[in-house]
Amino acid sequence: MIKKILLVAFIAFGSLAMVAQTTVTGTVKDAKTGDLLPGANIKISNKAVGTNTDFDGNFVLKVEDNPPFTLEISMLGFQTEKVQIIKNNQKIEVSLKENETSLDEIVVSASRTPERIMESPVTVERMDTRAIKNTSSPSFYDGLENLKGVDINTSSLTFKSVNTRGFATFANTRFMQLVDGMDNSSPALNFALGNLLGMSELDVKTVELLPGASSALYGANAFNGIMFMTSKSPFDHQGISVALKGGITSQEAAGNNEFTNFNIRMAHAFSDKFAAKATLEYLKGTEWFATDYRSVDDDGNYIPGERDPDNPRPTDDPNYNGVNVHGDIASLNLGGSIGTVSRTGYNEVDLMDYDAKSVKFGASLNYRPFGDDRLEIIWNSKFGTGNTIYQGGQRYSIKNFFMEQHKLEIRGKNFFVRGYTTAEDAGDSYNSLFAALNINRTWSSDANWFGEYAAAYLGGVPGVTASNHVAARTFADRNRLNPGTPEFQKAFNDVIINPDLKTGAKFRDQTKLYHVDANYNLRDHIDFAEIQIGGSYRLYSLNSFGNIFTDADGPIDYNEYGVYTQLQKKFLDDRLKLTASARYDKAQNFNGNVSPRVSLAYAAGEDKNQNFRASFQTGFRNPTTQDQYIGLDVGSSILVGSAPDNLDRFSTVVTGGNGIDYTITGRDAYERSYSEFSIKNGNPTRAIATLVQPEKVTAYEVGYRGLQTIGDSRFTIDLSVYYNSYEDFISNKNVRVALDKNLTGTALETALKTRGSYADLQIYTNSPSDISSYGATLGVNTKIFENYSLGVNYTYAKFDFDNTTDPDFEAGFNTPEHKIKVQFGNPNVFKNFGFNVNFRWQTEFEWESSFVDGVIDERTVIDAQVNYRVPSIKSVFKLGGSNLTGQEYLSAPGVGAIGSQYYLSWTINN
Repeated sequence: MIKKILLVAFIAFGSLAMVAQTTVTGTVKDAKTGDLLPGANIKISNKAVGTNTDFDGNFVLKVEDNPPFTLEISMLGFQTEKVQIIKNNQKIEVSLKENETSLDEIVVSASRTPERIMESPVTVERMDTRAIKNTSSPSFYDGLENLKGVDINTSSLTFKSVNTRGFATFANTRFMQLVDGMDNSSPALNFALGNLLGMSELDVKTVELLPGASSALYGANAFNGIMFMTSKSPFDHQGISVALKGGITSQEAAGNNEFTNFNIRMAHAFSDKFAAKATLEYLKGTEWFATDYRSVDDDGNYIPGERDPDNPRPTDDPNYNGVNVHGDIASLNLGGSIGTVSRTGYNEVDLMDYDAKSVKFGASLNYRPFGDDRLEIIWNSKFGTGNTIYQGGQRYSIKNFFMEQHKLEIRGKNFFVRGYTTAEDAGDSYNSLFAALNINRTWSSDANWFGEYAAAYLGGVPGVTASNHVAARTFADRNRLNPGTPEFQKAFNDVIINPDLKTGAKFRDQTKLYHVDANYNLRDHIDFAEIQIGGSYRLYSLNSFGNIFTDADGPIDYNEYGVYTQLQKKFLDDRLKLTASARYDKAQNFNGNVSPRVSLAYAAGEDKNQNFRASFQTGFRNPTTQDQYIGLDVGSSILVGSAPDNLDRFSTVVTGGNGIDYTITGRDAYERSYSEFSIKNGNPTRAIATLVQPEKVTAYEVGYRGLQTIGDSRFTIDLSVYYNSYEDFISNKNVRVALDKNLTGTALETALKTRGSYADLQIYTNSPSDISSYGATLGVNTKIFENYSLGVNYTYAKFDFDNTTDPDFEAGFNTPEHKIKVQFGNPNVFKNFGFNVNFRWQTEFEWESSFVDGVIDERTVIDAQVNYRVPSIKSVFKLGGSNLTGQEYLSAPGVGAIGSQYYLSWTINN
């Protein structure tokens, strides 16, 4: 219905346009090969009037302007040409020269001003529409993993987390993702849920990534990297484009499952002043099943000795705690010969909705009061909803999750002012752990179940073999609700709609944020250097109804703001460029931070194609909303945020092993807790539990970008080396408090070691340890056999951390030390036929998280696609697949193993 309304609106508005007075026709070709170039932009200089070449490289432009006027003909990867139009019905033929290298492409993100990648003062990775069309991955977002230095961690089919330079989890709060200038992170979670509220692939113009700290220009969360996704303007890219994609996902655990993906983009410029666009994307498929049934200990580490992954409960382990089995975390030391016993959990496949779904709708209205790009007013709205799986401290079924963003932006040649709001609704999402715990409790309370188990084991139940754990479990489970039965389904449905985690599992959240930022370039007023000034303000309004945060009595509001300036000056015949930036940021609960950046770039060589750069910058990250205001009992521990006012906001009741209820507060967590590590090592000591403060990084980087010629071959080389030193690294620490506050001495030590006499908590603080990371990337690209592209890149990443200084801290670097990626392809092997192949290899590495720790194996992944263009129907057909070897792999312990994905797509008029 929406598509029909928009189409009718476009036609109606279009009918109001004035009758054109001048017609220009022509053809655009590749100057080197003579091939026709579809999709080239043709527009009148300094105006928003134009068109694009069709699949045969031809165009017809009808305008109301009278000759003479100038046309600009441009296309990504080619140099812009200008042609003078002197008469009506003039026919022109234009040949565009290809840029010498990809380093000639223009980026804006590095310095907030247009510059060649070659001249950028910091490392930049880029994907444009050509690369997107040629990617072998199932989507452009998946294709980002082929860029050097970029990692993508897959939590599910529809939730992927982009990261650079280490310290990666699915809750990647150290990496920022901007879509048309809007931070599309979840307001409550402070990280992006992949591309849930991102862009339709048909609407992506460019993706730029800045690995490393960028706080000097972009603020608090641009700490470990930042990604910019920029959409196509309805003035420059008009028409209706459609993409249909379908295929299968193949996994040993889930079998073969169909998936479908539909995209449509509609854009029209009704005049040189007003344009509009709308996009819609729909995806449906099946998630990767998570079936890791290996057991973990209380610290979240795999128990030594591999257990049969197909056996959901090893019969020799009464205290079994399977990775993808939920509810078995409920355990109790029954003493004597029985020992510690856990309840029988439910496999995740019986608890999770593995139907993957994503729907994204976006629309914008663009107004240019003067009929050119000197001033533009943009209203942009985005809506996203869907199902996915998120792995944090527990596994969450994110179901019917909804996010929306609305932006008003005014921009000119030298400035922009934008304001936007982001709102979310958790929908029908739920926590799989509490779903399992509370389903179990509907048919037998924990106290009753453990009592029956003990009685059966000790021989107190006639007909049940004594001293036999299997027999005791069978007896205690005799009334267990079995998956697939109506009784189980009713209990499941009741639990997942109940937000009280003592009896339910529903995840509630309606948090919002409001953001304003502005930037002004003073180049028209100051001659000696290019100077920019800017600032931002953000307000969070946390509203989880007490389900996540300590906001049961109403939303929690807090704010942060920042201002910055940047100076850029060229010397030595414009070969040497100095860039200096500084930013001041202040958050409501913390002292202000200053983030400076200084970089030098020198362009050597006759054509300035040998660029050397060096930079120094600092970055910082404010504690997240959860770091400050969480108050959540997740079963394995109680999470308590450390904002000063949160210590008194949080309290919960814990029932001890003696049946007495005890109240635990936020102050207990930070003022009378003991290090879990010290307790397990037999010497309980008070935890270092300072209130969390912003973390800081000092980053040093040197690099080289250049064009080298060997014989008849030309190579582009991009090399960077970096070193990061962290201070006050934000960390989660596991601590314990005795339930009885009156205990001292030996009685206190005994309580801290006796299950049922203590509470495990997770607090948010800063590590006193010295932490550093360092690494390098090298990329080499060339053409072989005339028109075949070959790219090879290598990434090295390492970190140093002495855990003896802070044994309760897990750094969570979660990044392979070595990665090699290779790309080989040709978009035009012969007329209208092309292909592309991507190869990725990485070493094994250690994954640390609050869910489970483990080793991620070395892996090799191959993706490939072949495509065929049919100009007569403006179409491209693509057949491709990812992970073609079929060797399944894990992004992290606990997630579903990633199998193969095969697809066939049909794209029209793009």
